[in-house]
Amino acid sequence: MSLDLGRTASPGSTPRAPGRLGVPVTAAEALRYLTDLGLWIDARRSQLSAIDQAALNAPDQGDREALTHDLTVSMALWKAIADRYELLKVAFDSGRVGPTQAEQISTLIWGRLDVTPGQAGEAARSRVPSTADGALAVSLPEACRLSDAMTSSLRARLALEPTAMDVGLRVKSIREGIERIRDQIGLIPPGASRDKANHDLVGLEQRLFGVTERAKRGADVGGYLGPLEVDVAGRERDLIVAAARRVSGERDAATARAKVADLAARGDAIRSLQAQCLRDVTPAPKLGVPDVRALGAVPTDADAVDAFLRRLELVSRALDQAHETYARALAEREELRGLLGALDAQAATSPAITEDERADLAPLHTQLVATLASTPVPLVRARALMAAYQSYLQAVTTNVRGPR
Repeated sequence: MSLDLGRTASPGSTPRAPGRLGVPVTAAEALRYLTDLGLWIDARRSQLSAIDQAALNAPDQGDREALTHDLTVSMALWKAIADRYELLKVAFDSGRVGPTQAEQISTLIWGRLDVTPGQAGEAARSRVPSTADGALAVSLPEACRLSDAMTSSLRARLALEPTAMDVGLRVKSIREGIERIRDQIGLIPPGASRDKANHDLVGLEQRLFGVTERAKRGADVGGYLGPLEVDVAGRERDLIVAAARRVSGERDAATARAKVADLAARGDAIRSLQAQCLRDVTPAPKLGVPDVRALGAVPTDADAVDAFLRRLELVSRALDQAHETYARALAEREELRGLLGALDAQAATSPAITEDERADLAPLHTQLVATLASTPVPLVRARALMAAYQSYLQAVTTNVRGPR
């Protein structure tokens, strides 16, 4: 079993994807899907090339820029889909599909597909679902449907549909788009958004009904079909975007909740470290330790979640800085104590130190021990005493002595 790599492009809508995420795909299902997807990819590339040429010839500069923005996103979608298709062919391996390959194919089809619109501009990026880093967050079937919607809108805006095209076929295509919109509305949680989407759907259905009735009476409906095709494609695109953003928002919200729990625990521990530092050394650093709980609950809106994640990152950086600052102050106290122990060992074993010199070292040592044993430890005084003790000890153990 193998794929025909010499496939011939033929136009068509998104091929139906087999299975669902987590359900292995059989070799026969994979072959059928890859064959259809390959034809779709070739046809879409030809359509985008024609759209690109037509967009360059658009008379209005503003229209040309808007079309270029949408075309850039459409090309990014096509490229991501084509790349995923190549990975699917590798996993398919000419039909040698075992349990591992079947699961891998299912994941490649239904798992997350990242697409980066690149330099498409804000106008284009606002039309597509994205994460905080600007990448699209859709599955392969969703990416194909989004490409269908955007391409249909571009073709209609550029009047690329053949003038002799049968009205019945165009009406059928619009009706299929309306049914896909109905399916997308079923995914919207109950509330104002679903009510508005249903209201818009009724409006599109009424317009389609009016067009078909006019066509039955023999009237020219070409002027009605184009705008209706644009609106149906645009609405379908918007609903795909919204669905992908909901999925991305739910995933980001779960990430935010886990991060809040982590930052809350870290903050509590760092505040304990802060209290220990204020108790044990002076002067102690004076750095605030933020409490992530002050940000409130994780929001549900996708845009609000993105902003919330950015605030969490600021809290994380502030906690890192506070942790490092207070830990460094306590570490200095321990370093001074450790250095004193090393210097005492050096003084005890050095035969070069005379009794008079030991008598000089004794009061410095006593003051240093008392200073480091006090609570809080006065770090400035401890540093000065340590410098004096270390300097004198180094002088009497390293100087070359003459005859006594």
